[in-house]
Amino acid sequence: MTSASNRNKLRPLMVLGCTSDAGKSLLVTALGRWFARQGVDVAPFKAQNMSNNARVVEGGEIGVAQWLQARAAQVDPTIAMNPVLIKPEGDTRSQVVLNGRAAPEVTEMPWEHRSSILWPAMTAGFAEVSAAHDLVILEGAGSPAEINLVDLVNNRMLRHVDGAALLVSDIDRGGAFAHLAGTHALAPSSTQERLAGFVLNKFRGDQSLLAPAPEHVTRLTGMANVGVLPMMQHELPDEEGATVRATPPVGAPVVAIPRLPFGSNVDEFHLLAHVAAVRFTTTAQEIEAADLVILPGSKHVVSDLQWLRSTGQAEGIARRVAAGNPVLGICGGCQMIGESINDPTGVEGRTDGQAAGNVDGLGLLPFVTDFAEEKLTSMTQLRLPNLPGRWSALSGCEVEGYEIRHGRSSALGDTGSMVSSGGQVFANDAVMATTIHGLLESPDVLERLFGVRPEPVLEQTFEALADAVEEHLDTAFLREIVGL
Repeated sequence: MTSASNRNKLRPLMVLGCTSDAGKSLLVTALGRWFARQGVDVAPFKAQNMSNNARVVEGGEIGVAQWLQARAAQVDPTIAMNPVLIKPEGDTRSQVVLNGRAAPEVTEMPWEHRSSILWPAMTAGFAEVSAAHDLVILEGAGSPAEINLVDLVNNRMLRHVDGAALLVSDIDRGGAFAHLAGTHALAPSSTQERLAGFVLNKFRGDQSLLAPAPEHVTRLTGMANVGVLPMMQHELPDEEGATVRATPPVGAPVVAIPRLPFGSNVDEFHLLAHVAAVRFTTTAQEIEAADLVILPGSKHVVSDLQWLRSTGQAEGIARRVAAGNPVLGICGGCQMIGESINDPTGVEGRTDGQAAGNVDGLGLLPFVTDFAEEKLTSMTQLRLPNLPGRWSALSGCEVEGYEIRHGRSSALGDTGSMVSSGGQVFANDAVMATTIHGLLESPDVLERLFGVRPEPVLEQTFEALADAVEEHLDTAFLREIVGL
C-alpha cells in the first residue's frame, strides 16, 4: 500500500452502466480488489445509492454494496463512501439517509427540490475519500442516459471529479451493443469525452461470435473494448433483495423467509444458504412445511405485517408456533412478533394516508415496540443469554452484529416463560426475536443451529473477481486510464 506521506494520486475511475443491474457494483468490487493487489491504496465511492440493504459503519449507515467494495479494496468502510442512501418505504416514498443519518426533512421534500442539499453532501463525501486514498473508483446509478431525470450521480459527478469512465452492458439480456451505442449517444458531451472504454458483462458462449460488433461500437463511440466478463458463479450478496447462490447440503433443513415487499438487510442470509435450503415464501403452506421460519428485517414493518396477514402467512406462523415449531424474527421481523407496534407520529411514513398509530403484532411473545424519531445505528457485540427450547444451543454464543432501527422493544410486565435480554433478545421454547442483524452471518451460530459449519465466502469471492479482471479485461488499459 502507498503510505499517507507518499501519495501517488491517480485519476478517478467511474463505472457507469447502460441499465440497472448491468454489473456496476460487481465490477467496482472486482476492480477494487485487483487494484489493491497492485499495491494501490484504492477506495470505493457512490454518491447516491438506493437500497434497503445497508450496513452500519462509524457514524451511521451506508449501502451494502459500498461496504462490500471497501472490504474488497482492503480499506475500512466510511460514511463518506456513500453520502446519500435512499431506502424505499413504499411505491412513491423513500427515506433519505444523508451522511449516514436519516434526514426526515429531506425525505419530506419533493424530489426535484432535493438537489441543493444532496449535491454538497456528495461532493464533500468524494473529497473526503479522495483525500484519504490514492485512487477512487466511483459507481454510477442506473444509467447516464436517463434524460428525464436531473442526474447528479452519474454525469454531474463524473464531470466534477474529471474521471475516466467505463460503461458496462449486460449482454445476457440481449441488445448489449444497442445499449452501449445508444447510451453513449444520449449521454451529455462531458460524459462522452470521459467514456474511455466499455465492458460486456455476463457473457455465455464463444467470444469469437461477437465480432465484428465490439469493433463497430468502438468506431461509433470512440470507446475501447476493455474486455468481456463471463457469467460468473460468485458469492457476492446482492445490493438489493435477497441472495441465495449456494447449493445446500443433501437433506439440509428447509428455512422459509417471507418475501416481504419492503424487506431489508436480507443480504445477511447469503451464508445461511450453505447450511440450509432457503425458500422465499408467499403462502401459508410454505410457512408450515418449513423446518424453520425467519421473519427478516423490514423498512416498513406495518405494511409488511399487513402483507403477511393478507397472504395468510401470519396464520401459518401462528399455527406452526402453536405446534411448537420454531420461528426467528430479526429487527423488523422481531417487532412483528411482539404484542403491538406503536408509531403515533408516523416515523415509518403513512399507511393509507394515516399515521400508523398502534397496530397489533403477531402476539407470539409478550413485548411491545415503540417507534422513536431518532434512528438507532450501532455496531453490537452481545453474549447471548441462556436460551430455552429450540434455541438452547445458542446460549452463551458471542455475536457481532449491527442494529438499524427506529423501534425500541421492551418486555411487558408479565413475561411468563419468555427470556428477555436488554431489549435485544426475546425468546421462549419455539420463538426467538432479536433486534440484531448479522447473527446468521456467524459460522458459530449457523453451526450451533444446523450442525454444519460453513466456510466464510466473501474473501474467496473478492479474490475470484480480481482473477476475472486479470484474465478477461485489458489490465494495461486500466492502468493507463488512471495514470498508474
